[in-house]
Amino acid sequence: MNYPVIAEHILATVQGTWWSRRRRREDVPPLPPGAAYVFRVGGNYRMFPEGLVFDPSHPDVLDASSVSLVDTRARLVDVERPLPSMSEADNFTMRASFTCQVTDPIVIARQGIIDVTVPLRAYLMGDSDLPRVSAGHRVEEVNAVRTEASHRMTAYSAIVPPRVAGMSVEFVSAEVHASDDLRDWEQKLRDERRSWELQRGQRDFETEDARRIAELLSQGSDHVDAFGIARKEMDVTEVAARIHRITDEESARRHTAETAERSHAQARETAEAQMRRDMLLTLLRQMGGSEYVDYHQVLEQVLRETGGQAAPGISAAADTARMVESGHTRPGSTAAGREGARDAQGGFVKDEDDLVD
Repeated sequence: MNYPVIAEHILATVQGTWWSRRRRREDVPPLPPGAAYVFRVGGNYRMFPEGLVFDPSHPDVLDASSVSLVDTRARLVDVERPLPSMSEADNFTMRASFTCQVTDPIVIARQGIIDVTVPLRAYLMGDSDLPRVSAGHRVEEVNAVRTEASHRMTAYSAIVPPRVAGMSVEFVSAEVHASDDLRDWEQKLRDERRSWELQRGQRDFETEDARRIAELLSQGSDHVDAFGIARKEMDVTEVAARIHRITDEESARRHTAETAERSHAQARETAEAQMRRDMLLTLLRQMGGSEYVDYHQVLEQVLRETGGQAAPGISAAADTARMVESGHTRPGSTAAGREGARDAQGGFVKDEDDLVD
C-alpha cells in the first residue's frame, strides 16, 4: 500500500532565460487532499508551508531535486501474521489493526516509508511468545485462539508499544482466522445447511398449506366458494350460476337413475314371475303322468303363485288332474283292487283301475 508516502518524483533542474528573470517549475505533480509536499533541496528535506497556496516559483521548489507526497491523515492499517496450529498442514492467520497518523512529514520523506505495513509486520514478528497461544489448538478451535491472541496482543502492545519514526501508532484489535481451505469448507457447509433448512421450511409450508386446503375441501364446495369470494378470487354471480347449473345437472342425473332403477326392478319382477310360472308349468306336466299326486294341493299352490290367475298351460294341466280325480277307470277292476287302492296317506290314487266302483 502507498501509505504514508503516496508518491516520489525526481525533478529536473530549472534553467533561467535571458528574457525572463522569474523562473517557474512546471513538473511538480498535483497534491491530493490530506497530503503535503516535501522537497529535497541539496541534502535537506523541506516541507512546503502547510496552508499556503502552492507557488511554483518558490526557491525550495525551484532548487529541489525530488519531491515526496506524504499523506498526513489518520488511517486504519491491518497487518497479518501466520500462527501455527496443532496440525502442520493448517495455520491460523492473525490480523492486527493499528491507527496511524503522520506527525512529521519530513522524517517520513527522509526514511521513504512507502508501505507502513512493513515496520508494523516486523513489530508483530518481534513477539516470539505469540505462536504459543495457538500451537496447542486444532484449526476448528479458532474461537479459543482468537480470545487468547487478543489478550496476548493487548499485553504485548502495552509493554512494547509499536513505534514508527515520524508517526503515531496505536494497537486497536486482533482477529484470528482459520486457513482459507477450512474457511471455504465451513462456508460450503453453512451454505448447504442453509439450503437444506430453506427446503425443509418450504416443505413445511407446503404441508401446512395442503393440510389447510384439505380441511377446506372437506367442508364442502360451498365453503370453498365462500373462501374464494372472501379472498376476491371468485365472483359471486359466477359462483351462483355454477351452483345452479350443478344443482340442475344433479337433479337430472338423480331422476334418470331413479327411472332406470324402477324399470330394472319391474323387469326383474316380471322375469321372476315368468320364471316361476314356467317352473310350475314344467312341474305340472311332469306330474301329469305320476300315480301319486294330490292335484288339489298342487292347484292351490299354482293359484297362490299366479295370484289366482292360471296360465293357459297350467289350466290344461289342471283339467287333466280333474279328469283323473273324477273317477274314469279302466275295465276289469275288482273290489279288492279298490280297497287296495287306498293307503294311509288319505286320498292318493295308486292305480287307475281302482277308481271303478
